[in-house]
Amino acid sequence: MIWIFPVLVLLCFLLTHRWRYKTEPPLDRGLIPWLGHALEFGKDASKFITRMKLKHGNIFTVRAAGRYVTLLLDPHSYDEVINDPDSLDFGRYAQVLMERIFNLRLPLYQPEKAKTMMKRHFMGGSLSTLNSTMSRNLETLLKTEMPLNQRNWKEEGLFHLSYSLLFKAGYLTLFGGEQNNNSTDPSRVYEEYKKLDGVLCSLARGTLRKEEKRTAQSIQRKLWELLAPAGLTEDSGSSLWLHAYRQLLTEDGVDEEMQRRAVLMQLWATQGNVGPAAFWLLGYLLTNPEALTAVKREFGQISQMASSGTPLMDKSTKTPVFDSVLEETLRLTAAPFITREVVRDKTLHMADGGDYLLRKGDRLCLFPFVSPQMDPEVHPEPQKFQFNRFLNEDGSVKKDFYKGGKKLKYYTMPWGAGTNGCVGRQFAINTIRKFVYVLLTSYDLELCDSSDQLPEKDASRYGFGMLQPQADLLVRYKPRATR
Repeated sequence: MIWIFPVLVLLCFLLTHRWRYKTEPPLDRGLIPWLGHALEFGKDASKFITRMKLKHGNIFTVRAAGRYVTLLLDPHSYDEVINDPDSLDFGRYAQVLMERIFNLRLPLYQPEKAKTMMKRHFMGGSLSTLNSTMSRNLETLLKTEMPLNQRNWKEEGLFHLSYSLLFKAGYLTLFGGEQNNNSTDPSRVYEEYKKLDGVLCSLARGTLRKEEKRTAQSIQRKLWELLAPAGLTEDSGSSLWLHAYRQLLTEDGVDEEMQRRAVLMQLWATQGNVGPAAFWLLGYLLTNPEALTAVKREFGQISQMASSGTPLMDKSTKTPVFDSVLEETLRLTAAPFITREVVRDKTLHMADGGDYLLRKGDRLCLFPFVSPQMDPEVHPEPQKFQFNRFLNEDGSVKKDFYKGGKKLKYYTMPWGAGTNGCVGRQFAINTIRKFVYVLLTSYDLELCDSSDQLPEKDASRYGFGMLQPQADLLVRYKPRATR
């Protein structure tokens, strides 16, 4: 009977071991059977992928928790992935994450249909309405936090200030919290949401322990209850977008319970990245005096235009310095994966002439944070914040970046690309710009300790949109004295 154990081990090896065909990308299985590189990948994806890139080049396959994931890191070749929905499917992995994070299963998952609907509400004339409502909510919340007649400094963590205010303003704008039938307080929603946000990455990876999973489910149930009335009727106080989304779900046969879960998913999708982005942007400004002075100078000119009737959140208002600062901030802190399921064998034609076979059943992943965003050939001194990196010497917008002597189509990718790019991009930009503008023109804002530097990034959040800090940055602010 002693011989049974080694035979079982051999069978397990033969059944789970994968051999690389000559036409496939380099294969790195890792030392641990089945698990492969999963632990290192999850701990710090950027560090791991950078190490693999140095070892294997711009394309390679790794094993992680029984799955084989191919990483493509040549931005010149990204269109091969983005423009092939037939072989490389976006929806399947999205559905996996929906179920893991939100316990959400939709009978008909039709992302194109949902995106078409969202474009009607986040672009064109509807965008102007959203901008106005968001602007009003932001100013009201800021005055509540710090009345304009108050003269004492208020100390607060910049991450908490940015995330909480923008979340509440966004919630009121898109979900109509104050006017729902149960008079849901945005602060209550934010409180519960932050708890869920803290375990979101672990939910996505399926690494929560039993007790942690029970706690996460309890948080989810509270949020489902708080969000239950949002968007049910046109007069519920919610935006027209949310009511249209609810109608779409109803048409697709989604029951009330699953609709609540879908609304929670949309809460995360619309509010999960704006606050952290604003934190990093303000943090970089406060720790880089030259950048802060340049943005304040530009905003000073905008203030004169605003007094003459030109609204800041109007797209025609030009803020090239702020735009460059935002682009640079996102280059340094936006780190989503762009993931596709390989649904049939595909030969990937690389821009350098190489051809690689992708196997059906594998997963393909782009990680623009590593390439092009942190590529020193594209962006010299990539770890350094340079507020004018996206400006030409004459002050115009810089769009020409090169790799291997060829101009890049994708030199940063914080908003995704192609048909799966972020529909709410302009709304998010307008919101961040308005928030930063109000803070810098109506308030005195400074570091509590002028020698403080930005906190380190939480490496466990690579792959899930905007990064978050390991700790907060203490600031103080008060209304600016009127002259």
